[in-house]
Amino acid sequence: QVQLVESGGGLVQAGGSLRLSCAASGRTFTDYAMGWFRQAPGKEREFVAAINRSGGSTNYADSVKGRFTISRDNAKNTVYLQMNSLKPEDTAVYYCAARYATTYRHWGQGTQVTVSS
Repeated sequence: QVQLVESGGGLVQAGGSLRLSCAASGRTFTDYAMGWFRQAPGKEREFVAAINRSGGSTNYADSVKGRFTISRDNAKNTVYLQMNSLKPEDTAVYYCAARYATTYRHWGQGTQVTVSS
């Protein structure tokens, strides 16, 4: 079992930046690939970005490619999502998740990101 706690959300103007953090505790952090997802009001949860266990491989949703960067610090048991050039359509609750094998098994409680136009 791993526990995940997100932080860093808030209100920002369009064009601004935020950095989300997700601190993990419990099982060995490097057992898990990590991902970020988001859910806007009235919409289904969608994939944003993922990073492998070592941090050497990442992938992104097309909607955030070139604007968001996922990274991890295995010494601090933390994964980050740097979000630049934010748009109103990025407004959502952002969740981090831990993937073991092919399944995201553990989820955080989410952090709200609101981008004003």
